[in-house]
Amino acid sequence: MIFLPILAMIVGAIIALFVVHPIHDAVVALYLAVGCLAGLDTVLGGVRSGLEGKFHTDVFLTGFVSNIVIAFFLAWLGDKIGVNLSLAVALVLGAMIFTNLSLIRRFLLTKWQDARERKRLQQELVQPSMQSQIQVDTAQ
Repeated sequence: MIFLPILAMIVGAIIALFVVHPIHDAVVALYLAVGCLAGLDTVLGGVRSGLEGKFHTDVFLTGFVSNIVIAFFLAWLGDKIGVNLSLAVALVLGAMIFTNLSLIRRFLLTKWQDARERKRLQQELVQPSMQSQIQVDTAQ
């Protein structure tokens, strides 16, 4: 199930390549950028929760849609009241993206270090038993 967010991101990128035409309007480009940040944040959150063993498809899908809708709404509201709220959205989503990436990195690094430590401990257990076997063989 961890590959669902990654698969969704790849499918979305492929669809975007064929559907979206070059954007000439700055406002539309701004909304698209905010939506991409919201989607990337959700995908990375899904990957993180998958690595932690807490991934649920319904939570991921509702989070994906609601994050994009909220990001679009805030960017639209900012346009209507004359305040560039899209910068605030980009700042918050950017911070969440970096947080998710750091948690994913920390999880994978810890998993790798634990595997290395287990391998080292297994080798230490095998070596003394082999030495005792050698001593038994030489004593006979």
